[in-house]
Amino acid sequence: MSTAESALFRAAVMQSWNAIVITDADLAAGCRVEIANPAFCAMTGYPLEELRGRTLKLLQGPDTDPALIEELRNCLREGRYFEGTTTNYRKDGSPYIVRWNISPIRDDAGTLTHFISVQQDITAYVLAQRENRLLARALDATTDPVLITDAQARIIFANVAFEEATGYTIDEVKGRTPALLRSDEHDEAFYAKLHRVLADGQDFRATFVNRRRDGSLYHAEQSISPICDESGRITHYVSVSKDISDRVDMEQALRHAATRDKLTGLYNRRHGEHLLEEACRRAQKRGGVLSLIVCDIDHFKQINDRFGHPAGDRVLSDVAHILRDSVRSGDAVIRWGGEEFVILLENCALEAAIDLGERVRNRVRAHQDAEVGALTLSLGLAGRAQDESFEQLVARADAALYTAKRSGRDRLSLA
Repeated sequence: MSTAESALFRAAVMQSWNAIVITDADLAAGCRVEIANPAFCAMTGYPLEELRGRTLKLLQGPDTDPALIEELRNCLREGRYFEGTTTNYRKDGSPYIVRWNISPIRDDAGTLTHFISVQQDITAYVLAQRENRLLARALDATTDPVLITDAQARIIFANVAFEEATGYTIDEVKGRTPALLRSDEHDEAFYAKLHRVLADGQDFRATFVNRRRDGSLYHAEQSISPICDESGRITHYVSVSKDISDRVDMEQALRHAATRDKLTGLYNRRHGEHLLEEACRRAQKRGGVLSLIVCDIDHFKQINDRFGHPAGDRVLSDVAHILRDSVRSGDAVIRWGGEEFVILLENCALEAAIDLGERVRNRVRAHQDAEVGALTLSLGLAGRAQDESFEQLVARADAALYTAKRSGRDRLSLA
């Protein structure tokens, strides 16, 4: 090797960012240090003057892995390459975690003359890894589902609670986006707002209706937060949610109980009055047509007196079912009280309301109860007049109903 090449190699070793140390190959003496570059001296805290002629055993301490050191000795004795990680100690006694490799150096005759070791202080990396594992265990320990994605919304982490809530394992969702949970219960405006809020670096909170792996739906109170790096660039998103399906079911049950008649499942009178008032307000504001039918089961008192209240309740339920199946999907059917029902028909002209009323009457007439026999229905129909309140509209339809009853029942009368 020329003088220039020797100088180049020495400069490369001494200026290397990695810590480099060269020892002799005298195994009996423990392989004494001959050269250590500034990076090695900075890492260990020992100047070259204190290292030269000593063995690197001086870096070992209580947490140095003895099994790894024994493996190192075997490699040195056999002149083999070695790589390992353990805890070493600086001159001031502070520990650091080092990853190093050792290569044998031979002369032209093949005789082992030296060992060269390239080392890195990986303490910060190992501690970060430990913290990440601790964080992962902590996230797994929480009962709330947690999901972490990269900036492109690709899933990189999901905790155990997420797996239990959705039925998806982490291996099934990793690399995919949270769109796999979409239930189609939210419109595009919902997701547009989500993307807009997150792009602005703000948290997005909402109640999501998500779909599990088995296709079932669940309600999740969810918070999604962007995570930014030092420059403010969004690098990840973290979502924390809570399954509130039980609470939603309870709230829906309470709302149902507050607005529905227990026997028939139709709207109760209190909620029906609210629906009527709102419908009249909309018709007044927009100029739309509104029709109302009040109907009554004929001779219902006789049914109760002759066959008993269980039969009467069955008849009420059957008639309610017929009414509900006979109207349009947007029409409201209300149990007004006793055997009386109200059908609210928005955007329904009088002629169409008459046809619907006759359809209802004929379907009830065609129904045969196994115990009671044939049933009939009397109906009163009124179309809303300009500036008429819902109370006035109900009163006119009710008057038409009594006209139908006085005229022989089983008929539809107009107000």
